[in-house]
Amino acid sequence: MHRRTLLALPALAIMIPPAAAQDAAQPRLPTEPLFITTRDGRRHAFTVEMALTPEQQTVGLMFRREVKPDEGMLFDWGTPRDSAMWMRNTLVSLDMVFIAADGRIHRIAERTVPLSLATVESRGPVRATLELAAGTAERLGLRVGDRVENRIFGQAPRGTP
Repeated sequence: MHRRTLLALPALAIMIPPAAAQDAAQPRLPTEPLFITTRDGRRHAFTVEMALTPEQQTVGLMFRREVKPDEGMLFDWGTPRDSAMWMRNTLVSLDMVFIAADGRIHRIAERTVPLSLATVESRGPVRATLELAAGTAERLGLRVGDRVENRIFGQAPRGTP
């Protein structure tokens, strides 16, 4: 009987609704500045949590109730690779910005669907994936080819916007 109970626990964990699992949110990760310069020369400042380890990247923004307009999470893959993300246990819609090794935006997936198991793919190798609050790309006019500044792209962000 005890063994059957243990085997049933993983299935039970899957059935727990996200609201009941809110304590599973990852503690806030160390932050760094990040800037995005759009084609028209406007420079937008963000404070991003740095998801550097596989464990941090697996949890990401799951179970978070909000992402502030000037914040986000940067997933550093270390070297360029295809990136595939999903929204499992993610309660808020996000904009996913896929960034090439030179800091140029490669692709933007806007307003992803909360709690979806569908993959959102980079469609080519990228060094990092940036998750921002849904609607940020549209609000700021972000486009493929815009420049992202952060130390992982070989330059330290300079000054303020």
